Amino acid sequence: MTTFWWIRHGPTHARGMVGWTDVPADLSDHVTLNRLDLALPQEAPVISSDLTRAIATADAIAGERPRLPHDSNLRELHFGAWETRRHDEVDAESPDLIRAFWDQPGTVRAPGGESWNDLRTRVDAAVDRLALEHAGGHVIVVAHFGAILSQVQRARGITPREAFAQKIDNLSLTRIAHDGAWHLGEVNHHP
Repeated sequence: MTTFWWIRHGPTHARGMVGWTDVPADLSDHVTLNRLDLALPQEAPVISSDLTRAIATADAIAGERPRLPHDSNLRELHFGAWETRRHDEVDAESPDLIRAFWDQPGTVRAPGGESWNDLRTRVDAAVDRLALEHAGGHVIVVAHFGAILSQVQRARGITPREAFAQKIDNLSLTRIAHDGAWHLGEVNHHP
């Protein structure tokens, strides 16, 4: 059994859709970071996406744990032309497209961005590789809302829309294990 300990990066305080835009995380909540550190297996390697907010969060909880190279396949959904824009701004320009993007996730893309299915394919590939490389062990993955939800979707066997209904807070823990099948543990847990 390989166990993945998913941590969503620290808050960015951004008001718009932030996917691949590289913004810093607010890591001033030392109490929460310490609780996360204590809740995670001490021998597990830590990997993060290659975006600053995930890297800094991973560094803040890594302690003496080994750090794996950052992986761009663990990035958030790419919002393309909608990056850093607020929902109401995009809705004023493209109401049908943005409604379809959120209400019927799957193949719908923001202009120049990714669909949910694109994100899922990319993150699945990274997780499958990690599952092989760390078979029988633990891996701490610091990533993003969409990346974590894609794996909740995978473990539960639910639709993208059902996955979107799940809350994933900043600095929360989601545990998913794999032994040939996927097993979902706690989701959006705050140790």
